[in-house]
Amino acid sequence: MLTEKWMMDFCLCELLQCSMILALIVLLLVIVIAHVSAKMVDQTRHEKEKHFLTAEGKKECFPSLMDPPSLELSVVVPSYNEELRLPLMMDEAMEYLEKRQKENPSFTYEVIVVDDGSKDKTTEVAMKYTKKYGAQKVRVLTLVKNRGKGGAVRMGALSCRGRLVLMADADGATKFADIEKVEEALQSISEKPDNMAISCGSRAHLEEQSVAQRSVFRTFLMYGFHFLVWFFCVRGIKDTQCGFKLFTREAALKTFSSLHVERWAFDVELLFIAQCFDIPVAEVAVNWTEIEGSKLVPFWSWLQMGRDLVFIRLRYLTGAWRLESERKTQ
Repeated sequence: MLTEKWMMDFCLCELLQCSMILALIVLLLVIVIAHVSAKMVDQTRHEKEKHFLTAEGKKECFPSLMDPPSLELSVVVPSYNEELRLPLMMDEAMEYLEKRQKENPSFTYEVIVVDDGSKDKTTEVAMKYTKKYGAQKVRVLTLVKNRGKGGAVRMGALSCRGRLVLMADADGATKFADIEKVEEALQSISEKPDNMAISCGSRAHLEEQSVAQRSVFRTFLMYGFHFLVWFFCVRGIKDTQCGFKLFTREAALKTFSSLHVERWAFDVELLFIAQCFDIPVAEVAVNWTEIEGSKLVPFWSWLQMGRDLVFIRLRYLTGAWRLESERKTQ
């Protein structure tokens, strides 16, 4: 009896040891894969991406984020196959911006629509607003190839003129007038090192309602993603994925210059970079409505984002990625 018990304990001990060794091997393998597969983002612009068209059809060069600001606000709108949803968002945004400028003539702005290699008529739709409002207010940056949402936002941000830089989704899910909320949150940050600060719109207050409407599987994926974000990258921010974020020009330059992830998890890396540089980040609730036509495929997109979260942390830990100065990446 004692011999059998001893044998069972011995086998259990051996099983635990083998499991630990196997887990360690898997961990080392993941670290190696993350390091070896890391790529530096090519920020080189194609010749066609260096210019925008005026309302008259003339080519003019985009400015650089490293230049001094010449406007109050730049709005960057990443767009991929958005010919149907973009007009609703642009109509709402332009109505608000024009009204605000009429009430306060010192308020100046621009909207940069970044066509991320669309296969539809996104550029043509966006150019209608350039022709209506002029290239000083609406510019279209058409990327030669699809980079991903993060890549599109970065290319737009690096081309803007504003003292403040707002990223806003093309679907208009967030009420554009809520820019006032993120502005107030940004202004409430008392200490801005080198004038760097970020204000994030948040849908966290809607989470209870969304859980009630989602399947158990999608709810599991959502909470799993939140855990991975907290464990590997960003703490203190409840909603990293809301596409409504406001940056001071200095914060945009610092964070976008070091950005590597160009797909869905880019928001997480942006905030991870911000926390590494001790850039203060505020979070404020905004009105948000789910709009049909999302490019996010629930299972595979969440899987890809989960992988990216793990790799973000590991690649910075192993030195595959580094926090570069903005001058090295321009």
